[in-house]
Amino acid sequence: MKQEILSRIQKKFPLSAKPFEVIAKELGISEEEVLEILQNEKNESIIRQTSAIFDTKRLGYKSSLVAFKIDEDKIDDAVAIINSHPGVSHNYERNHEFNIWFTMAVAPDSKLGLDKTIETLAALTEAEDYIVLPTLKLFKINVKLNTTGKDDKKEKVKKVIHKDIELTPLHHEIIMRAQNDIDFVSEPFKNIVEELDIDYETFFSILQELQDAGVMRRFASILNHRKAGFNANAMVVWDVDEENGAAIGEKAAAFSAVSHCYLRPKYENWPYNLFTMVHGKTTEETNAMIAEMEEEIESKSHMPLYSSREFKKVRIEYFTPAFQEWEERYNG
Repeated sequence: MKQEILSRIQKKFPLSAKPFEVIAKELGISEEEVLEILQNEKNESIIRQTSAIFDTKRLGYKSSLVAFKIDEDKIDDAVAIINSHPGVSHNYERNHEFNIWFTMAVAPDSKLGLDKTIETLAALTEAEDYIVLPTLKLFKINVKLNTTGKDDKKEKVKKVIHKDIELTPLHHEIIMRAQNDIDFVSEPFKNIVEELDIDYETFFSILQELQDAGVMRRFASILNHRKAGFNANAMVVWDVDEENGAAIGEKAAAFSAVSHCYLRPKYENWPYNLFTMVHGKTTEETNAMIAEMEEEIESKSHMPLYSSREFKKVRIEYFTPAFQEWEERYNG
């Protein structure tokens, strides 16, 4: 039952005044049982966070994946500097000469901008070299760990056309609150509607509006991969033909074990342009999945980059003063 609940809250969290009651009715158990199971999983750090997941770019933030080449003796100091930036949500050490990999975002009103911020971090960390890998095309971003073992190996990735939206002050107020981790209580959204003096219908209709516009990707629980038993997570990079990159990327994204799939630029010192995150419980399981992908993906070469250390994995907090404060501290 626990695995069924974990699967459910990753895929489609009920946007309801009493979401855990909805899950309980679906599974034929009590709301109290659902809450107890979820709280236990939270206490064990298996559930990392349950909140709205927003699209950084749709909110006006500029972002990129970045890889630094850092001397082994300087990694700890470099990581502390990189992690101090509020726009760094993920940061890992990987098995490559480009050994520090992080995602970087800057606010819409950033004075430094994305490139200058990365340049500043490279100088502060004494990086020997670095590459900036922005998204050229997104095929998939949807972390759903197969906790039940029942998921198919392939899935259909829907192409979504987003509606245009002009964000109002109420949108911003809801985004600032919905991005925070909810408590596992009967009415987890009660404090938000009371604080904003709105009703549930208004709150959920605005969340739906944000989702239709692509501003909110989804509302879901994110699991701690390793704590949930998925200990072999590889960023597999592929050197694929740029003209056929879109078709190849769609093939790669169809694999259920792939949570993220992007096309990124190539460089003289970096020939790989298709990026796929592949999740498995063991290295053997992950490598077997990569081997299956290799049979379908037309590539000149590929390379799995396993993370040896996780330095940071958080959700970015949008519309906070932290971005401006960091720039004021390090600008110049």
